[in-house]
Amino acid sequence: MLTRKIKLWDINAHITCRLCNGYLIDATTVTECLHTFCRSCLVKYLEENNTCPTCRIVIHQSHPLQYIGHDRTMQDIVYKLVPGLQEAEMRKQREFYHKLGMEVPGDIKGETCSAKQHLDSHRNGETKADESSNKETSEEKQEEDNDYHRSDEQVSICLECNSSKLRGLKRKWIRCSAQATVLHLKKFIAKKLNLSSFNELDILCNEEILGKDHTLKFVVVTRWRFKVRHNSGVLLTY
Repeated sequence: MLTRKIKLWDINAHITCRLCNGYLIDATTVTECLHTFCRSCLVKYLEENNTCPTCRIVIHQSHPLQYIGHDRTMQDIVYKLVPGLQEAEMRKQREFYHKLGMEVPGDIKGETCSAKQHLDSHRNGETKADESSNKETSEEKQEEDNDYHRSDEQVSICLECNSSKLRGLKRKWIRCSAQATVLHLKKFIAKKLNLSSFNELDILCNEEILGKDHTLKFVVVTRWRFKVRHNSGVLLTY
């Protein structure tokens, strides 16, 4: 079979952010036109604009942040194509948390460890077919034994009812993974209130409707930053 080597700079235009001209980090795609950017770059840009930075199509007149979503596939591709990028990004995140005097989230620790093991195996050149198979089996067994819900970065939220048509939850305080999305919360509330569809719900933070694909970590960083952060958590209404 014929193979052809492709140089990295030949595909740089497809894996870099148009806003910062760097490789994509936390790749986020505009659902309207499917153009992709770094999440932090795109969020900052959409605070003052409602169009796509690439094609200038209007994403949404008033709530463009509701129409963007994390592109895990693209981010995985970028990390695999660019040597050392994932390891460097995890190191920067660890340094950021240490600088703020905060504990490094469990998911960052796990990704860093996984990336280091992956790099070491390729540098040593000792990976064989049988060894790889045995290693995968042991890793799968280890994953079954671990409780990832406890090692995930956690967030505490308060769900308050802001509608006369709905009743409030008996237990309005919940603690869950920061990777949970607003859609997860909508389904949770709909199930607790015996609603026919979760589409009947809107979840707000600071009186702004949240997009269904937003993770709770994203909400904390982009919406709750204007409030004084208490240990009690984030207040959301529905």
